[in-house]
Amino acid sequence: MRDPAFWWRPPGLAAGLLAPVAAIYGAVTGARMARPGHRATVPVICVGNFTLGGSGKTPVAIAIAALLQSAGHSPALLSRGYGGSLAGPVTVDPQSHTAAQVGDEALLLAQAAPTIVARDRVAGTAAAAASGADVIVMDDGLQNPSLAKTLSIAVIDGIHGIGNGRVFPAGPLRAPLAAQLGNSDALLVIGDAAGAHAVIASAQTRGLPVFHGRLVPDAAAVGALAGRKVLAFAGIGHPDKFFRTLADAGLEIGDRLAFADHHPYTAEEAAGLIMRAEHEGWRLVTTAKDHARLTGNPALAALASRAHVVPVRLVVEDDAPWRALVLKVLV
Repeated sequence: MRDPAFWWRPPGLAAGLLAPVAAIYGAVTGARMARPGHRATVPVICVGNFTLGGSGKTPVAIAIAALLQSAGHSPALLSRGYGGSLAGPVTVDPQSHTAAQVGDEALLLAQAAPTIVARDRVAGTAAAAASGADVIVMDDGLQNPSLAKTLSIAVIDGIHGIGNGRVFPAGPLRAPLAAQLGNSDALLVIGDAAGAHAVIASAQTRGLPVFHGRLVPDAAAVGALAGRKVLAFAGIGHPDKFFRTLADAGLEIGDRLAFADHHPYTAEEAAGLIMRAEHEGWRLVTTAKDHARLTGNPALAALASRAHVVPVRLVVEDDAPWRALVLKVLV
């Protein structure tokens, strides 16, 4: 299911009609966020976002894990395994688990560091610590009060920001902005900040450090596609971000096909993508997250083998303060 278009426009009739429901939802969520959580035996870094839909949390979590590893620590990544069937706690094995079991994000995380999938985050943290992790990096969970966080980093997409600023279902916010800012220690804006000025100002008013980063496509993957038209497809929170990344990298896009976040591709859709690309003489290209959902499914094997992946990595502008923010949790 895709986000309603009115979420990303100034508040109008639809948002107004849903305001009473949003008020109830926001009050309940805000009260739940205020509850004290279980304190783990190791530091917990939460990478969350204010809104439903993609903001770039997973690449941020991966980058933080890499930063911690470079400083000599042993991080474990924690995911609830959205879209997967396993409740956990279970250690993800990218060679044997599929997205249907552990979710697409967990498969990506597991390529960077040991990853635990657990719907019960307290149990997942205990399992990670028992396995030798000296710090937990949690992908999502800013609004979940079950686990106390040592550091909470809120990630927002700079172009989309917080949309119309309303709480679900009237808008994309998961909870009232004030409550979410109150549970955050820093704000990381991904990409052009044109749509994020208001939330940046709110964060700065509260004294939160604001960092700016961008997702940079893998140069080798882009180079392998140079000089060829591509058929780009993506089922992520904001597919337009991926398409824009390809265009900014100089790739010629023949067509763009957007699907809902975590979209489970069907055999018919896979066949259609392959036929279209072959008919036009284009290369198929997709995100690492989408490709994770294609692997392990025999019905999608042909598409998985033909689709070129363009991974992205996080680059933070203020690198030294960013490193200091992350590493201080282990001091």
